[in-house]
Amino acid sequence: MSPRMRQRIRLIVGVWLGWTIAGLFYIIQDTVPRLYRGGAVPWKYVFVGWMTGMYVCAALTPALLWLSNRWPIERRRTYIALHLGFSVIFSILATTLEVPLLLLLGVFPAPPPPPSIAAGVRIMLSFGIQGGVIRYWAVLALHAVYRSQKNAKIREREAFELKVKASELAQQLATAQLSSLKMQLQPHFLFNTLGAIIVLIQQQKTAQAEAMVEKLGNLLRRTLDDVEAQEVPLWRELEFLQLYLSIEQVRFEDRLRVRIAPPAALSEVLVPHMVLQPIVENAVRHGLGQSEEAVTIEVVATSSNGALTLVVSDDGPGLLSPRPGRPGIGLMNTRNRLARLYGDGAQLVVEQAPNRGVRVTITLPMRTVPQEASPCD
Repeated sequence: MSPRMRQRIRLIVGVWLGWTIAGLFYIIQDTVPRLYRGGAVPWKYVFVGWMTGMYVCAALTPALLWLSNRWPIERRRTYIALHLGFSVIFSILATTLEVPLLLLLGVFPAPPPPPSIAAGVRIMLSFGIQGGVIRYWAVLALHAVYRSQKNAKIREREAFELKVKASELAQQLATAQLSSLKMQLQPHFLFNTLGAIIVLIQQQKTAQAEAMVEKLGNLLRRTLDDVEAQEVPLWRELEFLQLYLSIEQVRFEDRLRVRIAPPAALSEVLVPHMVLQPIVENAVRHGLGQSEEAVTIEVVATSSNGALTLVVSDDGPGLLSPRPGRPGIGLMNTRNRLARLYGDGAQLVVEQAPNRGVRVTITLPMRTVPQEASPCD
């Protein structure tokens, strides 16, 4: 059965039930005073007579609902005057249809002999035309309430759908912004590395240049493997970082020392892809690049209270000024990515190291790769 058919059946049942309840109300209202006065109750006349009138109204209800939808009273005040006329017509029409049925069933509420149909209609209308008018307006009012509630639910559903669409658009925008920020990093370190290779070629250090080109190729392949990922496990990020630093070690030889020893328990913790590379690049450029001595770059990962802490430090000359100046594109880009990925849950601090050099501390919420559900679950 189609939804439209089910809706029609529910409407028919609802109309029938509603008018039956109204008929029972009129029957009770008619019989209680008779019983209170101790008089006899003509059950056939009362029950059949009232129910006939109610079911005639039920037969006319579809036309009444059409009029209600065509001229909704809540939309214009002028429609109220229109429906006043319709309610009088409805009352006369219902009485005209009711009289032949009452005569046919032998329950016309008048002393015998039975009148003609025209005389019966005049008699019934003389009892009161207001009965049909009141029924018309009762149905009109109930239909207006139903229509108002239905429209409210439609508006609520539309508002929810708009909210969902807005959320999806915001998510897509955030993803696009993150991808844009990440893509800015890749050509940044690529240009720097190519510049270093050119310097080696100019210095006729062919073997070092070839080694650097080979490592650069490996680095680019690894970059392409994770080009779609915003977050990767820590072990993968550190592998990428070691590959990058191996290129710099070709360039600076034994002047660059690297210490990376994360605990195995944190290897699956998710971190933003390429979050450490611009920090380490700054350490190479400003720490090792401005020192004639060997410089050690150390990367440490720890966890505490549901947060992951990554510390990149060097023992170079340190900050030239106690107050850090305007951050470069790498540092600024990293701050923006952390803010978009974690909001206030992430932090990046650049400071002078206690003894010598610079220390950069990144704090992130602890998140791991979701485990796939077991087939038995």
